[in-house]
Amino acid sequence: MDEKKETPNPAQSLNIELSEEVAEGVYANLVMIAHSSEEFILDFIRIMPGVPKARVKSRIIVTPHHAKRLLHALAENIERYERSHGEIREFSAPIPQIHFGGPSGEA
Repeated sequence: MDEKKETPNPAQSLNIELSEEVAEGVYANLVMIAHSSEEFILDFIRIMPGVPKARVKSRIIVTPHHAKRLLHALAENIERYERSHGEIREFSAPIPQIHFGGPSGEA
């Protein structure tokens, strides 16, 4: 019986680099999500108590396909987390009225 060993296809292999700066991460406690027909935009924001201004710390833009994959991956990871650490209790905190600063558009 002749057995063939599958060799990894170079197209199936991906090396991901993580710089020290990116590995430190950025803390955000609010995410605003918008979408168009072509993309989903996720703005990660840090709100500080008593400070009336917050800044977008990171903006991630993904395709609708990748947004759905992210949704499923996040749900799977939350499920695993809750199996190990218990249910994450949801709470409703008052969300301040949000206005995006910057120049206003003119036609």
